Amino acid sequence: MQADTTAPTLPVGHYAYDQVDRAFLADRVEQFRDQVARRLSGALSEDEFKPLRLMNGLYLQLHAYMLRIAIPYGMLDSRQMRELAHIARTYDRDYGHFTTRQNLQFNWIRLEDTPDILGRLAGVDMHAIQTSGNCIRNVTCDQFAGAAVDELVDPRVHAEILRQWSTLHPEFSFLPRKFKIAISGSPNDRVAARFHDIGLVAKPGPDGRTVFDVFVGGGMGRTPIIGVHLRDDLPEEDLLAYLEAIIRVYNEYGRRDNIYKARIKILVQALGVEGYRARVDAEFAAMDRALYRLPPETVAAIRARFGTPDLDAPADAAGHLDRARRADPAFDRWVRTNTHPHRTAGYISAVISLKPDGGIPGDATSAQMDVIADLADRYAFGEIRITHMQNLVLGHVRQDALHALWQALRAAGLATANIGLIGDIIACPGLDYCSLANARSIPIAQKLSARFANPELQESIGDLQIKISGCINACGHHHAGHIGILGVDKKGEEFFQLTLGGSAGSDAAIGEILGPALPEDATVDAIARLVDAYLVHRTGEERFLDTYRRLGAALFKDAVYATA
Repeated sequence: MQADTTAPTLPVGHYAYDQVDRAFLADRVEQFRDQVARRLSGALSEDEFKPLRLMNGLYLQLHAYMLRIAIPYGMLDSRQMRELAHIARTYDRDYGHFTTRQNLQFNWIRLEDTPDILGRLAGVDMHAIQTSGNCIRNVTCDQFAGAAVDELVDPRVHAEILRQWSTLHPEFSFLPRKFKIAISGSPNDRVAARFHDIGLVAKPGPDGRTVFDVFVGGGMGRTPIIGVHLRDDLPEEDLLAYLEAIIRVYNEYGRRDNIYKARIKILVQALGVEGYRARVDAEFAAMDRALYRLPPETVAAIRARFGTPDLDAPADAAGHLDRARRADPAFDRWVRTNTHPHRTAGYISAVISLKPDGGIPGDATSAQMDVIADLADRYAFGEIRITHMQNLVLGHVRQDALHALWQALRAAGLATANIGLIGDIIACPGLDYCSLANARSIPIAQKLSARFANPELQESIGDLQIKISGCINACGHHHAGHIGILGVDKKGEEFFQLTLGGSAGSDAAIGEILGPALPEDATVDAIARLVDAYLVHRTGEERFLDTYRRLGAALFKDAVYATA
C-alpha cells in the first residue's frame, strides 16, 4: 500500500503540535502520575507535594482541588472543546469556568483523577503546565487576532513564539513571583497591556515595518499600578532578546523576602523607569544578539504551523445579513452588541456571551461546550477563542450564516445580547471556591445581572464595565472596572467596596475608592443609583467613564451615600 503523503490538516487558530510536543506532554503526565501516587500513599507530604502540583496547575481550594487548564493565547479547536466538555461531565460537576487569563478552571477535581485528566488533555494537545507557580504564565492576546480590521500583525504567532521560549525556561522557572505577558497586534489595546508585567502593543514603525510599544511593571492586586512605557520601537527580530533582558533584570533584583513586594511592578517603581531601563539596556547590550535574533524565516515557520481558514463568502453575504437584521429586531440587537468587524468582506466575528441574565460569569456547562464545538465546526472552521472578559468568540463567520448561528445559540441559552454592556460582568470565583477570598463574588454578580437584565435598558446605558473581585488579589480586575467591586471582610460579614473610573484600555486608569464598603444588597441598590445619576447627567451618547471623568466623584458619591 502506498504511503499517505498528504500534509496533515492544521488546526485553524492555533499552533499544530508535532510528535516532539506530544512526547513531552506524555512524559509530564507520567511524572505527575507518579508524584500523585506518592502523595496518596503518604510518601510525599503536602508541603513536598505543593510545588509539584502547582507546576501542573493543581490548586487546593476551600472544598476541593481546582485544575487550571492552559489555553495558549485563548485559542481552542472544536475537538479540544469537546474534550473539556467530557472532563466536565466525567470528573467535575458538569461545568467549567473560563477565566480572565483566557484559561479554563475545573473547581471540583479529585486528586486521584488528575493524572487521567491530564492524560486526556494531552491526547488533544492540551496541558496545565505553567498555569501556576512563579514562572511565565499563559501569554494572552487579542480575541479578534487574525480577523480584526485594525490589526497590524497576527499576535497569535508571536504569542506562540513566546510560549515556546518561556515553557520550562531554565532561568525563569523560579522567578521571584508569577509573571504575565499580553500582546496586542493592533494599536488599539484589547488585552489590558498596561496592567501586565510585560505588555506589547503593535504599531507602525518609521520604515513601514511593525514595531512594539513595550510596557513593563503593570498589575493589579493589593498594589495596582499602570505599567511604564519602557520602549516604543522594539522590532520583531529583537523580541526574545529584549524580553529576556527585562526578565533577567527582574530575576536578579526582584525581592524574594516578601511575597507582597515580589512582583516586577514593585521593582520598577523602586528603581524608577530610567533606572530599570538602564539595567535592561545594559543586559540587552551584553547579550549574544545573534543567538536570540528572531529572523523572518523563523516567524514564517511558526506561522506555517497555524491552519488558515478558506474565506469564501458569497458576494451578497452582507446584503443577506442586512435583510435578516431588518426582519428580526432581536437578532439585530444581538448583532449590534455581540459582533466585531472582520477584515475580510462577507465575514464577521461573533461573540458568545457567557453572562446570561442572573447567571455566573464565565461558566459553561458540558452541554453548552458541546454545542459551541458543533457550531464552531459548522460556522467557524472549528475554531473557538476565549476572551479575557470571560466570553467566547467565533472569529470567522460568514455574514449570510450569522442569523442561523444566532438561532442555534439562542436555543442553547447562549445568545444574551450584552457584550460591553452592564450585564457583561467580570467576576472571580470568590469565597464560594477560593481560600484567599474575603467575600463571594458570584451572588452579587448574579443580582446585578438580574437587576439590569432588560436589554433595552442595557443598550440605553451603553458601555459600562462592572468588574468584581472577592479579595485584594484582584482576579476579577476590579481596579480596571468603570465600576469596580471589591469584597472585604468586616468582623466576619461580607461587605463590598466600590471604585469608579477604572479602565483597562489604551486610556488605562485605576479606579478610585468612592467611600465606605456596603453590604451586598445595599451595594446592588447603590449601583442602580449610580447608573441613574449617570443617565441624568451624561451629555448625548457620553460613556459612563467619560461622564465620571468630566464631573468627578462627588455627584456619584452623593448618589450612593445620601440615601445609603
